[in-house]
Amino acid sequence: MIGYSAVVTTTLYSAEEVAGVLGLHVRTVRGYVRDGRLPAVRIGKQYRIAEKDLREFTGGGDAVPTRPAPRVEVSAIVQIDAVRRRVMDRITTHAVAAANGGASGRPQLHVQTFYDESRESLKVIVVGDADGTAKMITLISALADEIEQ
Repeated sequence: MIGYSAVVTTTLYSAEEVAGVLGLHVRTVRGYVRDGRLPAVRIGKQYRIAEKDLREFTGGGDAVPTRPAPRVEVSAIVQIDAVRRRVMDRITTHAVAAANGGASGRPQLHVQTFYDESRESLKVIVVGDADGTAKMITLISALADEIEQ
């Protein structure tokens, strides 16, 4: 006869994760574990708390930590040379407005601009998600190309 074993997947949280969710110091969480108020298993030198036990400890609420989705962040520096102040103002205004007027629910872009008037050089630093940063670079490029014509 062939035997089958079922694998039960249980989400385990570290004492640090539980402390962060509950707004407690990690020592307090470890104390709850040592006192037996919060069931946990010891793996190596660390306690791990099962999601089920954490839910019971918190009264069944939604205080269980959720793992954030992987996030991609891009930093880009766009440098435009031979830019007069009037043109710099236009590019900067459009870039900042586009960054602040993003669709709701999307991560906001962070835009910083630096203009060296003596060299007529503009640097635009963009930090944000990959899609938003790419769109911002396209916008800046289009504005710069408009100026050249």
